[in-house]
Amino acid sequence: MSITTPAGFRAAATAAGLKSTGATDMALVVNDGPTHASASVFTSNRCKANPVLWSQEVVKDGTVRAVVLNSGGANCYTGAEGFQTTHAVAERVAEKLGAGAIDIVVCSTGLIGLTNPRQNLLDGVDVLADGLGEHGNAAAEAIMTTDSVSKQVVVEGPGWSIGGMAKGAGMLAPQLATMLVVLTTDAVVGPDDCDTALRAATRVSFDRLDSDGCMSTNDTVTLMASGASGITPSLEDFTEALQRACVDLAMQLLADAEGADHEIAITVLNAVTEDEAVEAARSVARSNLFKAAVFGKDPNWGRVLASLGTTDATFDPADLDVAMNGVWVCRSSTPHEPPDKVDLTARDVSVTIDLKAGDARATVWTNDLTHAYVHENSAYSS
Repeated sequence: MSITTPAGFRAAATAAGLKSTGATDMALVVNDGPTHASASVFTSNRCKANPVLWSQEVVKDGTVRAVVLNSGGANCYTGAEGFQTTHAVAERVAEKLGAGAIDIVVCSTGLIGLTNPRQNLLDGVDVLADGLGEHGNAAAEAIMTTDSVSKQVVVEGPGWSIGGMAKGAGMLAPQLATMLVVLTTDAVVGPDDCDTALRAATRVSFDRLDSDGCMSTNDTVTLMASGASGITPSLEDFTEALQRACVDLAMQLLADAEGADHEIAITVLNAVTEDEAVEAARSVARSNLFKAAVFGKDPNWGRVLASLGTTDATFDPADLDVAMNGVWVCRSSTPHEPPDKVDLTARDVSVTIDLKAGDARATVWTNDLTHAYVHENSAYSS
């Protein structure tokens, strides 16, 4: 089960010396065709890393031959030298594949302000190119930073499939989340349909993941379609399968969030629009008071209402309902069932909010705020 499950893809991993531990830190995923359709989405942070600036230009024509990734350094705010390193890496991959550099997506993850040694990367590309094969598992492990486990998924269609790998455990907030994601498919899908399906899938998966409210500079999700199955699914069927793959990976990212004790699904019902439902749910997901309460196993629904009041969503402040793990602790903005009926000992927590204003709904996923999260991120660069 990996990104090389779909036909037409090879992958490799190596240790290029970017991590002090000596662990693998570079990966390459190659689309051998016969087609090379692609689409990508990137962080909406205005402060973007050099690989994002490069790759945004690469993907404009809808053709990508390969994605090369490194962990151990974000190559962000490293000046002109950093951008030149990104370009040099793309050139070396292209040379090895007999392609053009403008068809090579480059991804980096790690500490901002750290200059990645260019020669290490170039030497790493040489090793990767010589070791290409069905090494999707190794590639998924090579892109890990603070991740405790690799994240992979395969979704099977009738005669075609989608594979994916992701990294991310902190700074998980839209858009997209601190993550690198590579998705592969052997379905026959053109660039326009790749783009339509990918944006629809990320909208309800990665864009709804809001672990800690911190947006990264390096987020990249790239989909490559080889067409090697010879089967053309309907856009609806392909989008549904891609959405399942993205939601699965997003939940794996959430489950590995740094120091988390609880995964929390916040669902807003009966909003005027889906966007308002998302805004309301996200306001709760970004409340440190609410997240700390869940960590302390305190079903403090007052913090939910207080967060809703900071939004522009349409509702009557005097008529809100809130349930936690199925217990309606608040009805019509007043106490209802006793909070001590809410059991918060399990990792999975659900919060349901009824705005009573329309018929739209949305779910945003987050996690609690723990001592371990604070400790891990206080020492991240030391």
